[in-house]
Amino acid sequence: MNHDEISCELHDFVEVACMYGYQLKLILKDQQTLEGKAIDIVNSADKGECLLIVNNDTKQQIALTQLAKMEVTTPNAKFSEVIF
Repeated sequence: MNHDEISCELHDFVEVACMYGYQLKLILKDQQTLEGKAIDIVNSADKGECLLIVNNDTKQQIALTQLAKMEVTTPNAKFSEVIF
């Protein structure tokens, strides 16, 4: 694994969030906070692997390597919080 990847275990949590379309609150390494529904994991030419979220019809890509914390705000989710 190089410095541009996250562990397989953490990647699995992101995949589950996308599979179930969880509502998320993301805290990035720069302390920025974003909220939205997990849609997919996509590859970006400049950012590498990204989490695609949508909030109010606006799609946003967040590099997986920029995630510090992912909180699930969907009730009865399979997990509630992941620290990266």
